[in-house]
Amino acid sequence: MKKVAVLLVVGFLGIAFLSATKNETRYFPDKIDFCGEETPLNIPDVRERLDRELVVNQHLHGSTIMIIKRANRFFPVIEPILAKNNVPDDFKYLAVIESSLTNATSPSGAKGFWQFMPLTAKEKGMEVNDIVDERYHLEKSTQMACEYLIKAKEKFGSWTMAAASYNGGMAGLQKAVDQQMETNYYDLLLTDETFRYVFRILALKQIMQNKQLYGFELKVDELYQPLSIRKIEVDSSISDLAKFAKIQGVNYKELKLYNPWLRDKKLDNPTKKKYIFDLPVK
Repeated sequence: MKKVAVLLVVGFLGIAFLSATKNETRYFPDKIDFCGEETPLNIPDVRERLDRELVVNQHLHGSTIMIIKRANRFFPVIEPILAKNNVPDDFKYLAVIESSLTNATSPSGAKGFWQFMPLTAKEKGMEVNDIVDERYHLEKSTQMACEYLIKAKEKFGSWTMAAASYNGGMAGLQKAVDQQMETNYYDLLLTDETFRYVFRILALKQIMQNKQLYGFELKVDELYQPLSIRKIEVDSSISDLAKFAKIQGVNYKELKLYNPWLRDKKLDNPTKKKYIFDLPVK
C-alpha cells in the first residue's frame, strides 16, 4: 500500500509540475506600441517596467480571465464611441485597467468604467446625485472620457502622454514636464502609479490580443455575450421603479442591471429631462 501511495504522490507531483510548467509560459514582444506610438524597449528601465506588468497580469489569472470574458460584451459598446471621436481603439484598454470593465468604486470615490470623480463628472456635464449617477452610464462616460483624452492629446502632443495624464492629471503631468524638461512619457520620472500606468495598459493590450501565448484559452461560449437591448425614452418622474419595470415587462433587478446609473428606487424628474432606458429583449 505504501508503494502504491508513493507512486500516486509522484504521479500527482509530475502532473502538477507539467501543469505549472505550462502555466509559466513566458513571452516578451519584440516590439509594442500604444496608439501607433512605439514603446522604446531598447531602454532598460522601459523594458523592465513592461516586463513587470506582463508578469503581474499574467499571474492574476482569475482577474484577467474575468476581464477577457467581460471584454466580449463591453468592447462592442466602447469601440464605436472611440471611433466616432477619432480616439484610438487602444484606449479601451485604459478602461480595462481603470475598472476591470465593471462599475467599480475606488477608495477616493471615483466610479464607473472610466472612474470619474464626482466634481470632474459634474464639470463635464454629467448628472451626479443620489437619484441618477451618469458615471455608471457606459455610453455617456465613454464619451466624456473621449473629450478629456482629445484635450490632453492637444495639450501634450501624444496619445501616450494623454493616457498618463488620465491618471496623473493634466496639471500634475505638466508640472513634471516643466521641472524635468522632458516631454516624452518614457523619459519622465513620475509618481509610482503614473510611472506604471501606461505599462499596465500595454500589458493588458498585449495579453488580450495574444491570449494563448499567455496561457489564456477561453472558448467562445465561455465569453460574456453582448446584451440584446431595446431603448425607451422617459421624460417624467417615476415614483416606483419596481412597478415601472413590471409595466415594461421586466423586473426591478433587470431594470437596475441594464441601467446602473439609476441609483434609487424612484426617478425624480421635475424638469422633464429625457432619459433613455435600456431594457432586455425577451
